Amino acid sequence: MSIEEIRNKLKSRGLKITPQRIAVFEAVTFLKNHPTADRIAAFISRNYPNVATGTVYKILETLVENKLLMKVKTENDIMRYDAILDNHHHLYSTESERIEDYFDEELDRLVSDYFKKKAIPNFNIQEIRLQIIGKFLNQK
Repeated sequence: MSIEEIRNKLKSRGLKITPQRIAVFEAVTFLKNHPTADRIAAFISRNYPNVATGTVYKILETLVENKLLMKVKTENDIMRYDAILDNHHHLYSTESERIEDYFDEELDRLVSDYFKKKAIPNFNIQEIRLQIIGKFLNQK
């Protein structure tokens, strides 16, 4: 994602465009594979040494609150961040803790149709995201 695209996303949410926010958002997209806050902070400190770790955490929360990033929790309760907001699911490896995005329109329709037919009493579904747990074959 380009810096201009990041600027536009921040602006679209009414957020002030700061070098720190751009750096954090850019780090999440550059690091890929759903980085942890610690990994993002380490990346930021190498490339922007004047940005404090606490600032990185605050910016991450602001970006999540404003629906520019989404949190992904692993089986080990480690919080990671995802910049892809399009409807998708995750493949999660229990061996390596690697997370990959999984897009499948047929699965989306199947799950959506299921819950349209079989609603959960006293519960309004806002979004359905699956985390498919297993292990990747031929891991490096």
